[in-house]
Amino acid sequence: MSEHLPLLENPGILWQRTIEQTQCALSCGALLSIPTRHEFIEQAGAQFLVRTVTNLIRKEASDLKQKQEEATTGKPIDPFLPYDRDLFVIDISDTHVCLLNKFNVVDHHLLIITRAFEEQEALLTLNDFTAMQACLSEVDGLAFYNAGSVAGASQRHKHLQLVPFPFIEEIRLPIDPFIRTVNSRDRITVIPEFPFVHAFTKLDRTNTAEQLLDRYSELLDTVGIQSHQIMQSAPYNFLATREWMLIVPRSQAEYSEIAVNSLAFAGAFLVKNPEQLETLKQLRPLNFLNNVAVVSSTSAG
Repeated sequence: MSEHLPLLENPGILWQRTIEQTQCALSCGALLSIPTRHEFIEQAGAQFLVRTVTNLIRKEASDLKQKQEEATTGKPIDPFLPYDRDLFVIDISDTHVCLLNKFNVVDHHLLIITRAFEEQEALLTLNDFTAMQACLSEVDGLAFYNAGSVAGASQRHKHLQLVPFPFIEEIRLPIDPFIRTVNSRDRITVIPEFPFVHAFTKLDRTNTAEQLLDRYSELLDTVGIQSHQIMQSAPYNFLATREWMLIVPRSQAEYSEIAVNSLAFAGAFLVKNPEQLETLKQLRPLNFLNNVAVVSSTSAG
């Protein structure tokens, strides 16, 4: 993509458009928020946020309808081609568009979607980082990418996501206490409290999209995922803010019937019932994550 093409159709209004479109989408029924209640589990100085779903009827009905349509047509349904105009927020670039997440658990959850179909198991590109950086520059939050179904992706069409800060009124980001313990003298390092394989790097707000792509490639190489190809060699979760970037390879999509995506590695879990909540309390969040990530040689030995 040419660097001379403008990013965002009207720079500076992404947050305003998000608020406005949220109200419109709620009014017309396009936005189907998932109601939850929440509590915290403290571990290693962090308050892990756990939301328990209180009603999944609309989400389950939508999933069933999609499966029936796919069975009838014999081909997968892509909800982003064409996308629902009632969920449209803004044009980011000539390669990406921003939508509201139809089944949001948190308010103002945004999707950064490729205009043309790309696989969710494809590695992130310069265009992806250009779009992500444009959105993060206007909405301070956590950007993330669930790289494949094992990493928590529910749709094949390539999309990053952006959840604004704070995650909940009392807490900006649950793993912030861990981030503060990181030794930033090294370009690529780790979060001391994480017992599983991962790679972490601090960022400078002056980093260009090209520099972010290079750092992403370094993180992938560090955890043993091939970075110089089109498709990923293993599933992983990617998380980024204006200040840092994190890669966590995945070993399985769920544990004890609790499925997780990138948000769990930011300290935010979603469970379907009180039984799953109790399981998470008994296991403890970091121990749980160790079962869906890749066990490091140090923690294994």
